[in-house]
Amino acid sequence: MKIFEKIRSSFNFSGNKKKIMNNLIWAVLGKVINLLSGLFVGILVARYLGAEDFGMMSYVISFVAIFQVFAAFGLENIEIRELAKENADVPRIMGTSFVLRFGFALITILAIYITLLIFESDPQTFILVLIYSISIIFLPTNVIRNYFTSIVQNEYVVKTEIARTMLGAGIKILLLALNAPLIFFVISTTFDFVLVSTGYLISLNRKIGLNQSWKFDKNLAVYLLKQSFPLLLSASAVIIYQRIDLIILKRLMDNSAVGLYSVATRIIEIGIFIPVVISQTVAPLLVKEYAKSKDAYLKKRQQYMDIILWSSIIVSFMVFLLAKPVVSFLFGEQYLASIPVLKILAWKIALMAFFNFSAQIIIIEGIHKLVVIRNLVACGVSIGLNYLLIPKYGIVGSAWASTITFFISGYLAHLFIPKYKTLFFVQSKSLVLGWKELLNLRKWQ
Repeated sequence: MKIFEKIRSSFNFSGNKKKIMNNLIWAVLGKVINLLSGLFVGILVARYLGAEDFGMMSYVISFVAIFQVFAAFGLENIEIRELAKENADVPRIMGTSFVLRFGFALITILAIYITLLIFESDPQTFILVLIYSISIIFLPTNVIRNYFTSIVQNEYVVKTEIARTMLGAGIKILLLALNAPLIFFVISTTFDFVLVSTGYLISLNRKIGLNQSWKFDKNLAVYLLKQSFPLLLSASAVIIYQRIDLIILKRLMDNSAVGLYSVATRIIEIGIFIPVVISQTVAPLLVKEYAKSKDAYLKKRQQYMDIILWSSIIVSFMVFLLAKPVVSFLFGEQYLASIPVLKILAWKIALMAFFNFSAQIIIIEGIHKLVVIRNLVACGVSIGLNYLLIPKYGIVGSAWASTITFFISGYLAHLFIPKYKTLFFVQSKSLVLGWKELLNLRKWQ
C-alpha cells in the first residue's frame, strides 16, 4: 500500500481530486489484476481448447449475456444515482432493487430455456447455454457493488473481485492440468458468479453489517421501474450490438471464426476498462456537483470528458501498434488471423470513452428517456453491417461493423437528437482540445 501513498503524494491531490484518485487507484489495481489474471488464464484456455471449442465457449457467454440485460432491467446506473444522493435511504433502495432484480433474474432464465427449446437444435450448445444461464441468479447482488460505487469506495469491490479472480483462475488451471472437456470450463465460469456474489455480501457485512435489514418499498419499486425502463430498452440495444457479432459469426461462419474474433476482443477488454473505471468513479461526484452548482458541474463535465477521451486514445494507439507481437506471443500461430481484427478494434477503446461517459452524463442530467432512440438505431446499424460485411470480409468485416457502430452510438448520433446536441459539442471540443486538459491534470481542483 506504500506505493499508493507515493502516487498520491507525488500529485499533491486534495479534496474531491484525492477521493477520485484513491478510488481510481483501487479500481485500476483491481481491474489490472483481474484482467491480467483473466488474460493469462484465457490464453491458456484458448491454447488448450483451440479455436473451435474456444469459439463455442465464447458463443455461449455471448448468448447468455444478451439475456442478462433483462435481469438487470436497466437499474444499474439508476441505483448508483439514487444511492449517491444526499440522505439516501440505503436499506430501502437496496432492498427494493434486490427484490426487483431477483424477480427479473428468474424470468430471464425461463426466457433462455424457452428460446433454446424453440431455436437451438444442437444438444451440446443447448446444455452449455443452460448451464451458464444459472449465473444470472447471482446477479442481484450487484446492487451491493453499486452501493460501494455510489460512495466512491472501490476498495471493497476490488478486494472481492480480486479474490474471485484468483480462486476462479486456480480452478481453471486445475481443469487444464486434468485435461478436462469444454463443459467443465463453462461450469467453472458459471461458478465465478457464485464467488463474486459471496464476496460482495462479505464486504457489505464488514462495511455496514448485514443486520441492517433491507426494505422493499412498493412505491419506490414503481419509481425505479419507471426510471429504468427506458434504460432497459437502451441497454438491450447496447448489449445486442456489443454481442451480436459473435452470434452472427457463428451463424454465417463457424465456431473457429468466433474463437479468432474472441481473442481480439479479450485483448480489447483490457484497454476498455480505463474509460469504464474513470466514468464510474467520477459519476457520483458529478451527481453531487450537478445538485450544488450548474457552472461548476459544466466545468467538471468538460474536464472529465477530456481526460477520459485522451487517455483512451493513447491506449488505442498503443494497442494498434502492438497488435501483431501481442497476438503472436500470447496466443500463438493458430490465432494469427486475429491480428487485423485487433488493429481495427483498437480504436473501439477510444470510442468506448465517448460512449461510457456520455451515458453517465445522460443519466445525471435526467435525459435518459431518449437514449433508447440512439441505441436502437445503433443496434440496427450493427446487425445490418454485420450481415453486409461478414459474408464479404469475414471476421475483419465484423470488426469494422463493431467499430462503426460505436462511433455512431457514442458520438455521431448525439448531433441528431435535440437534447443531446450539447453533448455532441462537448465531445467534439474534447476531441480537438482535450489533450490540453490531460497535460494540465495537476492544476484543476
